[in-house]
Amino acid sequence: MKRFYKDVSVAAEGEGHAIQLDGRPVKTPQRNALALPTLTLAEAVAGEWAAQGEDIVPASMPLTGLAQGALDQVAREQERIVSRIAAFADSDMLYYRADDGQQALIDHQALHWDPLLDWARQRYDVSFHLVYGIRYKAQPAETLERLAEAVEAQDDFAIAAMLSLVGLSGSLIATLALVEQDYDSSTLWPLVNLEELWQEQQWGRDHQAVAARGIKQAEFEAAARFLDLSRR
Repeated sequence: MKRFYKDVSVAAEGEGHAIQLDGRPVKTPQRNALALPTLTLAEAVAGEWAAQGEDIVPASMPLTGLAQGALDQVAREQERIVSRIAAFADSDMLYYRADDGQQALIDHQALHWDPLLDWARQRYDVSFHLVYGIRYKAQPAETLERLAEAVEAQDDFAIAAMLSLVGLSGSLIATLALVEQDYDSSTLWPLVNLEELWQEQQWGRDHQAVAARGIKQAEFEAAARFLDLSRR
C-alpha cells in the first residue's frame, strides 16, 4: 500500500491515546479505533507510522500489529486466546531435558533453566515434573490451574504480547517472567534457545538457522517491548 498521509499524531481518546494520520483516526482491520492504553506505547506506534517511506510495510510495524491483535482478536476472543497461552503450562520447553546419554547437556540445561523454574515455584507456589528424553508427562493439575490464573489476570494488550511470546519461545514460564518484570528479554532469549546454541557450540553454525533465529529474536524483543510500553 502506498503511503497516503503526511503527518502522524497522537490524540487523547477516552482513557486511551489514539493514532491519527493527517488529523484522522486510524482504524484497525476490524474498524476499531487504533487507541493505546499508555502514551508511551501510542508514541512508539505513531513512530512506526511516521517511519514509513513511499510504501507502507506492515512487517516493519510490529507494535502496530500487536495493538491490532489486542483490539481486534483478544477483545473478541479472550477466553480462547487465554486458553491457548495457558496450554503451554503443560508443555513448557523448560520441563524437557536431554536423555540419559547426554549428561553434559543435561547439566547445562539444569544450570541455566533450573533458576527460572525455581523463580516460578516461589512466585506461583507450584511444582513441576521434569522429563528426560522425548516423552510426555502431564504437569500437576494445581500447577496448570495457577499458571492459567496468572494468564487470565492480564489485560488485552498484555495477552496479545503473551500470545506472541509463548509462540516464539515455547515457554509460558519465560513469558510470565517478562510479565512480572523479573527477567528481561535479553536474558531470556538465550535461555529459550539454549539447545540450539549448544548444538552450534558442538558442531558449528548453520547460517540459515542463525538467520531464522535472528528474525524470531526481533519479533520476541518487539513483543517484550510492546508489553513493557503498554504498562507505562
